[in-house]
Amino acid sequence: MALLEGCKHEIELVIPVEEIDKETALVVEDIRKKAALPGFRPGKVPASLIRTKFANEVRQDVLERIIPKAFRKYADGEKIQVVGTPSVVDMHYHAGEPLKFKTQYEVAPEFELRDDYRGLTVPYREPVVSEEDIEARLQSLRAQKAEYINEDPRPATGTDHVLIALRSLSGLDGPELNEDDVALELGHADTMAAFTDNIAGMEPGDVKEFTIAYPEDYGAERLAGKTVNFSCTLKTIRRKEMPELNDEFAQDLGDFKSLDELRDAARKSIYAERDMTARQSAHTAILDSLVDLYDFPIPQSYVDQQVESIIDSRLRSLASQGVDPRGLNLDWAKLKESQAPRALKDVRASLLLEKVADREAIHATQEEVDLEVQRIARQDREAVASVRRRLEQDGTLGRIAGHIRTQKTLNFLFEQSNKVEPPAAEPAATPES
Repeated sequence: MALLEGCKHEIELVIPVEEIDKETALVVEDIRKKAALPGFRPGKVPASLIRTKFANEVRQDVLERIIPKAFRKYADGEKIQVVGTPSVVDMHYHAGEPLKFKTQYEVAPEFELRDDYRGLTVPYREPVVSEEDIEARLQSLRAQKAEYINEDPRPATGTDHVLIALRSLSGLDGPELNEDDVALELGHADTMAAFTDNIAGMEPGDVKEFTIAYPEDYGAERLAGKTVNFSCTLKTIRRKEMPELNDEFAQDLGDFKSLDELRDAARKSIYAERDMTARQSAHTAILDSLVDLYDFPIPQSYVDQQVESIIDSRLRSLASQGVDPRGLNLDWAKLKESQAPRALKDVRASLLLEKVADREAIHATQEEVDLEVQRIARQDREAVASVRRRLEQDGTLGRIAGHIRTQKTLNFLFEQSNKVEPPAAEPAATPES
């Protein structure tokens, strides 16, 4: 066995003539059972004729049978953990001679885990929830329960609530955007100024064409960086009426007896959300630090699989937005090459987390997996038993357990880490006057 590079090895194997002849006889007999030649009944064609008429097929079948079998025997004997698909190079196969070939293959990486995964320095700030935060959350809840009353027809102002129908005429890849009920608050920070400028002055029933230039960092990937020509119909102008903030409002929302209980729940909810965001940032920092501490070879097959996973995830995201990736004229080779560095880092991080989980005996419990299955069943409105059966059949149940284990490992590393105050955000640059 010779080490070529990283996790890639090469071995030369020799198959004796006797084994080749034995395998050839079996292949010839298999072909004989199916072969139909003029003048012979099925299964009665002489073996010598089969060897002559089907020489190429016999040769190929023998190689496809004997080479994998020989390599498996070698790998099992040496207790080698092969990953990916081995490739055959430099093969010599001549009648009456031993078969000689070289196989190149990758093995799972081996590395020693030190104790430096404990005590990693990560940025983390304990979340703080102010009274202003709670008030903003309550106002948001009020807005969710708001009623919109249609007003008498009049020209829309730059601060109205409006309901429009929007249809794209040009500028988008894939199918047109056609939304019949789009609610906008003109002049609001969440409403692009171009919509406010074009809709202001329209009356219910008016139809107007205008162009919107979306920024490159726009949230909807399908619209980001696009200049789209729309046909817009103003359907109604509406007045927003919000409920009063009192005990009755709190009781209408759910299991709250009073407004004070709702405020307390809002505080806890905001804290949990901010803590989750802060921990996610800390987890990212943990992985970055962990990867920086260890340098070991990674099988190319692992990287290739992760690249495919990343690209597949992005394509599914595009498809969910109505974009057909086949119409994007993508350079697949360049796309895969661009994702390789991230894939390499992802794989290294995953292997390190597995190693930590093994050492610390971290596992997903049956109860934790069951709770996730129940959550999915509620979300999909299916029976738990049928969801579990489906997840077992498509392999998702194992991935769920793996994800739980990964998150528990990251939480363990977070608890063991040295937490420091994150650097203060730099103030935004102000234009020179």
